[in-house]
Amino acid sequence: MSDNQQAITEDQWRQAKLIWDYHQMSHELRPVDVAIGLGSHDLGVATHSADLYQAGLFSALIFTGGNSPTTAKVFPRGEAVHFREHAIDLGVPADAILLEPNAGNTGQNITLSREVLADAGIRPKTVLLVSKPYMERRSFATARKLWPDVEILCASEPLEFDDYLKSIGDEKLVLDMLVGDLQRVIEYPKLGFAIEQEVPEDVHAAYESLIRDGFTSRLIAS
Repeated sequence: MSDNQQAITEDQWRQAKLIWDYHQMSHELRPVDVAIGLGSHDLGVATHSADLYQAGLFSALIFTGGNSPTTAKVFPRGEAVHFREHAIDLGVPADAILLEPNAGNTGQNITLSREVLADAGIRPKTVLLVSKPYMERRSFATARKLWPDVEILCASEPLEFDDYLKSIGDEKLVLDMLVGDLQRVIEYPKLGFAIEQEVPEDVHAAYESLIRDGFTSRLIAS
């Protein structure tokens, strides 16, 4: 954490940890027909996708994602392109990876990946979504809404909350992202973007408390 970044309090850490735990689906992984690596600022998605490929959980992998203001400088040729290159560097055969380079949100990640897979003759019955740790639940809810006839499993890089905070290096940003993703879990079903999921009372209380404390930069406009 840099000198100009304010450390979070112990209570804020506890609240954020509740939300962090809720976002993770804790699915028991097993072999699937295909994996989809969801583009973002977090190259750990590509690293973990490569690890799971090497573990034999799937033989086909697609990376999806174009660019956003957050990722354009880090991945100037697009999230999916850089993720694919990273996975190849880690030993995944190039011919095992498909590319979807245009998606700009999670819904497009799912729908456009599905089209690329269909064009390649792949019509899976089981799909593993590999995402950032705090994005598992939202990606699951989105995929279940948009692709209801397949079984969806979720995975992310196995990092403890403190380790993830250190890897990003900006505690406030991480809490902003946790809050923003939970808002989407709550609000997107009303807009038809995702299936509805129960949010426990303690998680919802933590969410409201962090909003009051100003962790709001990733909230969508009401």
